[in-house]
Amino acid sequence: MKPILLAPFAVLALSLTACASLPKSTPDPRDPLERLNRTTFAFNDALDRNFARPVARGYRRITPDPIETGISNFFANLEYPTVLVNSALQGKFRDAASDTGRLLVNTTFGLGGLFDPATHMGLERHDEDFGQTLGKWGVPPGAYIVVPVLGPYSVRDGIGSLADEFTEPRQYLEDDSTRWTLWAGKQLDKRARLLDADAVLERAGDKYVLVRSAYLQRREYRVRDGDVPEDTSLEDEFESEEPAVSPQAPATPQAR
Repeated sequence: MKPILLAPFAVLALSLTACASLPKSTPDPRDPLERLNRTTFAFNDALDRNFARPVARGYRRITPDPIETGISNFFANLEYPTVLVNSALQGKFRDAASDTGRLLVNTTFGLGGLFDPATHMGLERHDEDFGQTLGKWGVPPGAYIVVPVLGPYSVRDGIGSLADEFTEPRQYLEDDSTRWTLWAGKQLDKRARLLDADAVLERAGDKYVLVRSAYLQRREYRVRDGDVPEDTSLEDEFESEEPAVSPQAPATPQAR
């Protein structure tokens, strides 16, 4: 069974054991399932602290930067058919043509995507998915949901992620172990690239609210291709969630 298809069953299981108490906060109309979402978020956070984060730190510690960059390039290239298809579905035909060139160049001259010669040739990297395509054509995001293991989605983006599975090349490999290995490698690479954000999250008084705000704002930005009003609500929310007296925290490192 595909990893993404396990989510509904896990949500059902967690819903039977949802917590009865919640931190006091202003209800967000975008998050009608906050009670269940907070329970799932707590489960995901515990899983991250005890497994995903230590593994990602170990991976980054033992992997030389050039190899880590090559692995990230490989997984980005592996996802690029999804970008190409959704550029076309959004009517961005010039981008789709550029995406096709980028995929061909990096797959061939970039040794399967380990290197990124397409960028040096002026072929810009785009980032599109079916959730963005639905948003482009007017489908509202729907309720915010937190999926066990996989993290935050909106209803629209959850449906979009299911559709994107059909454009993932790994889904058409016959060997199950290879498909799962590629999926796990993709998640490890993604978690390692997010390590630098951990310091910001640990300083938040309510990590759940901060993650929700960041996710929803980021998705709106991507759906609108950056054409959104300047909004400082995320920064204000972060500042308001910080404790009045907090221990000194290390400066947030720059993302690599």
